[in-house]
Amino acid sequence: MGSLKVALCAGVAAVAATLTPAAYAAEPAGGVSVTPSTPAPGDEVALQVTGCAGRTATAASRAFVSDAHLVGSGGSLSGETRVRTSIDPGSYDVTITCADFRVDGVIKVVAASARPATPASPVAPVRAGGGGAAPPVTADGSGVEGPGVAHAVTGLLLAGAAAVAVALRRTRRRGGTD
Repeated sequence: MGSLKVALCAGVAAVAATLTPAAYAAEPAGGVSVTPSTPAPGDEVALQVTGCAGRTATAASRAFVSDAHLVGSGGSLSGETRVRTSIDPGSYDVTITCADFRVDGVIKVVAASARPATPASPVAPVRAGGGGAAPPVTADGSGVEGPGVAHAVTGLLLAGAAAVAVALRRTRRRGGTD
């Protein structure tokens, strides 16, 4: 019974190995994928193109906020862009221009659903501070200055008074135990 299972598994593996190269050979050069496949207005889309001999490509469409610059190596290029928030649902032409070929396709934009939108990624550094790195600001928007000379003198006087108090206490203890 055990040798029958092994023989059956070996046969399935041999058939799978024989069919796999044919499946890859049937894929046309210049395949394009869009994720998500049917974006809504305001969605960020990831584009990937295979079969390009160059290291860069450009994907242009009226549906995009800006052209997507695709980069990569080994024949696979990828990049991201955002679908315009003011665009109506429908089909829009997309043209991907590569070093050795051009692909014309269509992207289908669907109506925005009730799902919460993904927050936009910042496109520039954000001055968020952290660990006290952000400049202090008052409620009216003006900056706050640090301690001045008066604060420094007050601190020194308080430190001196504390030192005198400690010294007097030590002398009283030593004098009282004799």
